[in-house]
Amino acid sequence: MRGSPPELYSCKMDEAGSELAIAATNEKQSARTATGEPLPLAIKLIYGAPNLAFGATAIPILINMPKFYADVVRVPLAYLAVAIAATRCLDAIIDPSIGLMSDRTHSRWGRRRPYILIGAPLGGLGFCALMSPPAYLSGLGGAVWFTASSMICSFFLTIALLPHYALGAELSLDYHERNSLFGAREGFGVLGTIFAAGAPGLLMQRFGWGEREVFSRLGAFFTIVLVGLCWMMVLVIRERPEFARQQPNPLVPGIRRALRNRPFSILLASYIAYTIGSGMGPILLPFFISYVLQPPHPELWLSVVLLAYLGIGFFFIPVGVFAARRWGKLPTLAICYLVGIGAGLLTLATVGPGDTTRFLLLAIMAATAFGAGGFLPQSMQAEVIDYDELHTGRRREAQYAGFWSILPKLAAIPSAVLPIALLARLGYVPNAVQNAQVIDAIRILYTLGPAVAAIASLAIVSRFPINAANHAEILRGIESHRRGESAVDPLTGYDLPPASSGALADDDNSSSWFLDNFSQRELQCFLDGSPMVVRWKVRGAFALSLAAFLLMCFLVVRRAGTVGDASATTSLYLVGAGFALAISLFHFLRLGPARRLTQEAVSKALVRSHLESCRLGRI
Repeated sequence: MRGSPPELYSCKMDEAGSELAIAATNEKQSARTATGEPLPLAIKLIYGAPNLAFGATAIPILINMPKFYADVVRVPLAYLAVAIAATRCLDAIIDPSIGLMSDRTHSRWGRRRPYILIGAPLGGLGFCALMSPPAYLSGLGGAVWFTASSMICSFFLTIALLPHYALGAELSLDYHERNSLFGAREGFGVLGTIFAAGAPGLLMQRFGWGEREVFSRLGAFFTIVLVGLCWMMVLVIRERPEFARQQPNPLVPGIRRALRNRPFSILLASYIAYTIGSGMGPILLPFFISYVLQPPHPELWLSVVLLAYLGIGFFFIPVGVFAARRWGKLPTLAICYLVGIGAGLLTLATVGPGDTTRFLLLAIMAATAFGAGGFLPQSMQAEVIDYDELHTGRRREAQYAGFWSILPKLAAIPSAVLPIALLARLGYVPNAVQNAQVIDAIRILYTLGPAVAAIASLAIVSRFPINAANHAEILRGIESHRRGESAVDPLTGYDLPPASSGALADDDNSSSWFLDNFSQRELQCFLDGSPMVVRWKVRGAFALSLAAFLLMCFLVVRRAGTVGDASATTSLYLVGAGFALAISLFHFLRLGPARRLTQEAVSKALVRSHLESCRLGRI
């Protein structure tokens, strides 16, 4: 087997650092074995409980609020489309930043819990504002309120949600134990969505409240639940101290190394493909029930369908945990995809006005796949993080969670925005009989869009390489590195000498982390004797991406006055502005390393070794 360049993995720990590593290895909480110690049921339940509140807030945001603001607050769909796009663009910027900040945090409360402690109440306040727009607002004023409250809610809920997920990836390293841990988290999330889905219709039916009063009361109630469950978890759950001691990585090299992680790239690409289509379903479900299914009481039927879908999904979570233990995560996930695809295609082919029972049965069919497979991508991502540690010697749960969030959120913008904008273009009229074009668009987008996306996602994820057997080898390799011994990458067969485990400074020119500030083409220019070319390439990339961002902003402002006629185009410009801003920030962070590359001596032998390592697909 071919060995890795030793200078890329050299460990320069001093004597005190070595003693600290040995002490950390002996700590009871580490338990880093291939099988792992089972987590107490109470820990799984307390960890998963906050997801009940996160799930409860997701349903109103994704399903109820667009239609509520369109029909009750009287905000044109075109404005809502632009507002949703703007909120998703903000998410794209803040998610990786929050992940990096959490990984780099050192406090007596740990790396994750301070963010959960602060983010939950502030996110809850934003959620309350979103659910309680002032009665005097409508039109543009309602759109501004929707946009501002959505952004505040999304920002602070992300501050709590990303570290919460990252904490779960740390609590257990066992392949199967993670299924039950994330299954518990998913179960609480489904319970929250069940309550949020059923409560509006049932409260309106029972007490005769209007939509404004119902959503305002639910917003306050869900906020109290969110803060209570998150703070309870913060007080009870403890983080692994040995993970917090590891030195974090800088942002740009961390991004490059994550993208070189082949299992992560496969899982991420699959999730992006799935998100592009699946985002249409929640937004269009109220429209599908009201204008395609046309039951006597659409609001009540929306609650019934959501309760049936989520209730069946909840009861199938243990089935998915059992199936994943018996047959593996990837085969179980593939079966879930196929069942969901079949349900969507049958809905397109057989459901029309009045077919409420048939639609309900097909929703239940899709729910079995949703429940049995909903937690599996999260559990599989935890194995991806272990594989990263095998190569890098660092734990980056929150940073990976940020990467996992940013691209799918950007990909979800067209799926959430374009259907709304298309309905507006085709002549959608709130609370009225719709024309045939609008009804056909709702039917096709609601059913065929998610099915096509699921087919593409399944084709990608079928190449995911980590299973129970080679994951056990990954954990044994991590243990070998902690003892200062070499290990074998079970996915490639390459020998991996111990990584530096953070002993080298992040900006040290002798570190391979420093070289990851540059692309392979830029490093080849350095080897060809043109270090200044590298510096100008980085400057040019920053200037170009910044110019693209400013151009997109100009186009958005230019079309602001005609947004009612061009919401789809405006939304796409916002997506482009989000991408361009993220890329410009990425290149901005490379300006300092590029200057150092031209000013200080860097070993060309190290650069050649680094390029060889990248060519072989090493992280």
